[in-house]
Amino acid sequence: MKKLDIIAAALVIVGGLNWGLVAIAEFDLVAALVGLEFGETNAVSRIVCGLVGIAAVYQIAQQQAIRRRWSRDPQLSTA
Repeated sequence: MKKLDIIAAALVIVGGLNWGLVAIAEFDLVAALVGLEFGETNAVSRIVCGLVGIAAVYQIAQQQAIRRRWSRDPQLSTA
């Protein structure tokens, strides 16, 4: 499960950076990575954005479990 936590966190970071770049610089990182212009989409960019959304939902739903898995406090990991 820790690997899934890391993947979800990385995807949420990518999504956050992308939206920050859209707001600040009008630059769509996901579109640029798949060879598109700002605001354009294709199947690959929609899949990436969908994975970012799923990762965010996962992190919201599993917030307490993730906290317990990564805690160094033994009381949290057994609670």
